[in-house]
Order: sequence, then C-alpha cells, then structure tokens
Amino acid sequence: MSHHFDTKLAKKDPSMNICDMYLFPGTPGNTVMAMTVNADAGLGSSDALPDEALYAFRFDLDGDAHEDVVFKFRFGHPKHADGDEHRHIQSFQVRRAVGEQIGGDAGDLLVEGSTGSVSSAAGVSAFVGVAPEMWAADAIAFFNLLNALYKEDRYDGEVFLHRKNFFAKRNVIAMVLEVPNSMIGNGQVRSWATASLFGHAPEVQICRWGLPLITHLYLSDPATSELVDKFHANTPSHDVESLGPAVAAFTARFSGHANPISDPVAYGSKIAARLCPVMLPYEMGTPASFDVSSFNGRPMNIDAYDVMLSIGANTPIADGVSPDITRIVGTFPYYGMPFSKEEQADLEPISTGFYE
Repeated sequence: MSHHFDTKLAKKDPSMNICDMYLFPGTPGNTVMAMTVNADAGLGSSDALPDEALYAFRFDLDGDAHEDVVFKFRFGHPKHADGDEHRHIQSFQVRRAVGEQIGGDAGDLLVEGSTGSVSSAAGVSAFVGVAPEMWAADAIAFFNLLNALYKEDRYDGEVFLHRKNFFAKRNVIAMVLEVPNSMIGNGQVRSWATASLFGHAPEVQICRWGLPLITHLYLSDPATSELVDKFHANTPSHDVESLGPAVAAFTARFSGHANPISDPVAYGSKIAARLCPVMLPYEMGTPASFDVSSFNGRPMNIDAYDVMLSIGANTPIADGVSPDITRIVGTFPYYGMPFSKEEQADLEPISTGFYE
C-alpha cells in the first residue's frame, strides 16, 4: 500500500491511483523509470487506462521543486483483445516536454505503441501492460500498528508476527520507460509521478507519488486527514510548508513510542526535512539504492515498506514479508511475467473497504 487506495477517488477509480514509482539505471548510459497503477489489475480492477488521463514522470534538475523535464504517457480508447473480453489493448504515445511544453499533453513524440508489448524508437524503449506487483506489506499488521498508535497511544511491535503479504501474487498495470541519460540531465535529479485528467478542460492533477508510504504512514494522523488530498493536488514546491509540520509530528510520536531513548521532537524535524519536498532523489548514472540512511533512486528489488517504517520509528522494523524478486528480469521492461490465473486461483479481489 505504498499509495494504494489512499483517497476516495483512488478507491473508486484505481486507474487514477499511482501505487508506486521506481527509478534506476538501465543499459549503459540509460535510465529507467516505472510507475504502477490499477492495483490488483485483472482481478479487483481493470487492465485498461482512461483515454482522458495523462500520466507523467517529472524531474527537477535544479533543486527548486519544480519540474524541468517531463515524460508523458497518453492512451487511446481501450479495445477488447481478440478472443478475451476481459483483456484490453490500447495504443499509447510517450512525449518529452520542457519549458512551455510542460503543461497538458504537449511535447516531442519519443515512441508510440500498443499495450502488452515493448515499443522502441531512437534509443527509447516503452512498455505498458499487466505486471507482477513488486510492493510487499503485511497490511493487517500495518493498520493494527496505526490503531495502537492513535487509539492506545503506544507502539505495538507484536503486530508484525502475522507475516502475511497482502499483495502476494497480485498484478498491476506498469508504465515503464527507458531513455538515454541525456534526455533527463546530469548530476542529482529529483523525480515524482503524477496522474491527471486532461481533455476538453485544462489539466487537473488527481494523484501524485513522490516517496513510498507518505500518505498512508506519514500523513496518517486522523486529525489532519485533509492533508492527503492536499498532497495529491499540490506540487512538491508546497510540501515543506503544507506537509512538513505533520510529517515531523507523526515521526516524533511514532519514534517516541518505538524508540523512547531518542529525542523524538528533534528526530521528527530531521526526518521532515529529509522527506519534504516529497521527491525521489537520484544521482544520474549511479547504481540505485533505497535504504534507511539515504535514497538514490529506487530499484525494484528493495523492500521499501520496511525502509519507510524504520525511518519513521527510528529503529529497525521488518514485517517478515518481501517482494517476489523472482519476477524481476534483467532486460527491459524489467518486469517478468504477471501472475497467471492459475497462480491467483486462491485469491479474492482486493476490497477497497479494507482501506477504510
């Protein structure tokens, strides 16, 4: 549940819910970016994406928390695949935008193709399709942890004894793009992903992803629940002012119970400064890593759930489940085969009521 079903709209329309984002080096001289939507695709949600949606990877190159380079995905109207009324095929285009092109769907066309297969042009590769879920978490333990924190004012480490990956064997829709580093920039960049509505009216941002668990964990205080919607509607340039105090307060409370020997208020302020603005930093051309001490992009094989919990608690936390890294492959699109109907035979569709 990095950002799975974190708003009312996300529960109603999973296609506008960015679950996760990854950023890591690809083939030499290239960078890979991936975002996932449609949690539980093919079982609890559709495999199609709206033709009025615009999905974007945004990169800040100069540290001002505003995008300088944007890569955009747009989709054609979904059509039923031959012989399978439950599977859809859509055309798509990927564009790169800078300057005045950043707003809306403007930009230079990089590649176009159809969902379910890899498309390449001029050193750029793109894939959109059903892919294995690489987020792992014991969701029952997570919500029990927050219940103990807010209702009983305590940290309950025993919730992690359950050890069941709520997301095991589930699929998502992945949008994966690999481009030459020169199309992004040099040195350290900061990235985030957005899903917007765009068509007959100006672009309206619906969802934003910057780091794992920001909404479900760091903005979890029921007293400030309105901040989740503000996060999704705003840009990173607003985060320090609008989200920083809540992130600091949550971290102070959580770490104060989980690791009482620390100075929770000072630690909360330190983590708020690290997480806000909410963007994923990456040093171009270097190996990606995502751990408690630092973020440098995000590879697909890291259990980011444990990392973000441990940062908030100021003590190591492991929920005992991890991503199925056997579904990762070494070549584009880096996602291996999605879980089959046979592998999912014992699964029930995800109920969004679980996230209430």
